[in-house]
Amino acid sequence: NGAYCNTCTAHTSRQEHHLAQEKQGSIMNAYATGLDKNSANHIPLSPVSFLARAAAVHPDRVAVIHGPVQFTWRETEARCRRLASALRAHGIGPGATVAALLPNTPPMIEAHFAVPGIGAVLATLNTRLDAHALRFMLRHGEAKAILVDREFADTLRNALAGIDHDVLVVNVDDPLYTGSGDAIGTIQYEDFLASGDPTMPLSGPVDEWDAICLNYTSGTTGDPKGVVYHHRGAYLNAVSQVLEWDLPKHPVYLWTLPMFHCNGWCFPWTIAARSGVNVCLRKVEAAAIFDAIRAHKVTHYCGAPIVHAMLVNAPADLKTGIEHTVHAMVAGAAPPAALIEGMEHLGFEITHVYGLTEVYGPAAACEKQESWAALPIGERAAKNARQGVPYHLQEAVTVLDPATMEPVPHDGETMGELMFRGNIAMKGYLKNPTATEAAFAGGWFHTGDLGVVYPDGYVKIKDRSKDIIISGGENISSIEVEDALYRHPAVLAAAVVAKPDARWGETPCAFVELRSGTTATAEEIVAHCKTLLAGFKVPKTVIFGELPKTATGKIQKFELRKRVGSASAVDV
Repeated sequence: NGAYCNTCTAHTSRQEHHLAQEKQGSIMNAYATGLDKNSANHIPLSPVSFLARAAAVHPDRVAVIHGPVQFTWRETEARCRRLASALRAHGIGPGATVAALLPNTPPMIEAHFAVPGIGAVLATLNTRLDAHALRFMLRHGEAKAILVDREFADTLRNALAGIDHDVLVVNVDDPLYTGSGDAIGTIQYEDFLASGDPTMPLSGPVDEWDAICLNYTSGTTGDPKGVVYHHRGAYLNAVSQVLEWDLPKHPVYLWTLPMFHCNGWCFPWTIAARSGVNVCLRKVEAAAIFDAIRAHKVTHYCGAPIVHAMLVNAPADLKTGIEHTVHAMVAGAAPPAALIEGMEHLGFEITHVYGLTEVYGPAAACEKQESWAALPIGERAAKNARQGVPYHLQEAVTVLDPATMEPVPHDGETMGELMFRGNIAMKGYLKNPTATEAAFAGGWFHTGDLGVVYPDGYVKIKDRSKDIIISGGENISSIEVEDALYRHPAVLAAAVVAKPDARWGETPCAFVELRSGTTATAEEIVAHCKTLLAGFKVPKTVIFGELPKTATGKIQKFELRKRVGSASAVDV
């Protein structure tokens, strides 16, 4: 599959092979002499460059829409330059951390270019975190400045109370925010921009390996880890998004995915690369999404399975009037085949991608084959539910035995750990060399996801290592049980965890959130599962209610484990 050197062992990269040969003197030729890098033939890769091109080539095209507010690419570039200039005037420079506690609004887009444009590092913070978590991140990342929306000012005020270094606070008073809360700090964002120079160029990094962003994981067993991205990886993943999605010129992209999550999967830079339109959205609600799709002829959006499920199950009157093709990208938990079927019935074309914070969001995609189009929708959805193959600009995603680091058979049955290798991988964890070394052990990034490889080379997650249920010595995939649950017409969302059992050790416990206006009993859910699963895989307990979710729509299984007293009620 191109992931390995043809003349080396299976887990030795081509680069490692050729470096070893060079050290041995076996690669000696004229091409290695007098052909050095210089400013004419080598420019460090950075996604910041996409902004300058969009503004130069399409200056008058709309770049950002936020309610009644619109900015062209020329105006957006000028605003980014002003922000960069104002930050620099306040002593922010290369290597400094600038945090952002913002919803999907224009300032968040501007920060993605202005901050790295002066060599600083952007730390986008989860807006749903409490003051304690934010305080740790601001301390750990040594933030020198923070942009904060008024909605989150009170939380930030409490977080800053425990910070022992100076932090420049710039308040963003979004006119579309109608809630309560007093602004924090004395500097207003628009005034801050007005003080900056709109002609100051945004410079690229000295080295494309320089840090561009800091993203914190959402672990609950100890402090979160700070994932550091580099300019090269951000550039390559942004371009890969264009390739994986066949993204046309001037797409209209709706911001349903939080930009604080893996920097919006690198889409602030991707949309600039195609001179597209960013349609901002403060809150993810079905009515607002469908309204925006109709009003702005949205062509693309991204989200976790729960976001797409919300649209599939929305009232019929909200879905009317959409006559153009909408392309949706789904990631997060493995989407059940039933959800993919539902999106097709809605008329949305869905692309399934896979990744983690450590690989800039998605770095693998389920690339569709032409032959799949002739399959029945159920079979087609099952193929589309796989995590797939590596992004064009990622070297490899595969499944290895974590003990031996050898590839598992491509039989769709033998499980191992999904691992990534390539240019779309983090620099490492900030101030945590032990965790960094463990994550890259054996020359691969370890995801912690268990999966298989099919004969066609496509990978599929079977479960997180901590989500496998061992009942009477038999392994049960929670994802397989969840897929069966999603096929019940009343189920909106479902999660399955291990529940301690005196006889079997563990048994599957299903948490089910029903669609509005529907009813179901535990007995009906169990009977439904028995038609699709082997008896030992059927949930022994069914609990109804709203499921706890992260800001990006992922179901928080660790919370559910706590509720049933699971011995593995942790998340990392």
